[in-house]
Parts: sequence; C-alpha cells; structure tokens
Amino acid sequence: MNENGKVVTALLAGVAVGALLGMLFAPEKGSETRDKINDSLADLGDAIKERAEEQFDQINELKEKLVATLKSKVSKIEAAIDDEIEEHA
Repeated sequence: MNENGKVVTALLAGVAVGALLGMLFAPEKGSETRDKINDSLADLGDAIKERAEEQFDQINELKEKLVATLKSKVSKIEAAIDDEIEEHA
C-alpha cells in the first residue's frame, strides 16, 4: 500500500473511532446510540469498500502497463533476433 493509502486508512479508522466514542458518551437512549453506531459502521464499511476498489483499479492499471511494456520489449528483442538471424544466414 502506498503512503497515501496508509494515510487515508488511518484517517478513516480515526474518524470511526472518534464517532463511536462520541456516540457512546452522548446522553441518548441506548437504542438510538446503537442505531447511530450501526449507521456509522455501515458508512465506514462503504468507505473502506470504495477505497479498496480504488486500490484494486490502480493495481489493475499498473498490471496493464507492465504487460504492455513487457510485450513491447519482447517484440523489440524478437525483431533484433530476427535481424541477427537474417544477417548471418
């Protein structure tokens, strides 16, 4: 995970913990507090899922670039080998 990913993950975790503590110490009925905690956890889950999808997309883009670069280099090497074979034939 790159540095930005670590920062975002830490930020999301901090926000979740802060929201959870704030709700736990708020003077409300237990059922209301549980509902808020459930909503917050659902939001956190959505944020984590979105971030994971972004990271997955970045990994796929990197993979595609690497494959394209390797194919290009292999083609150049094959062409160079073919040229050498023709030269010595």
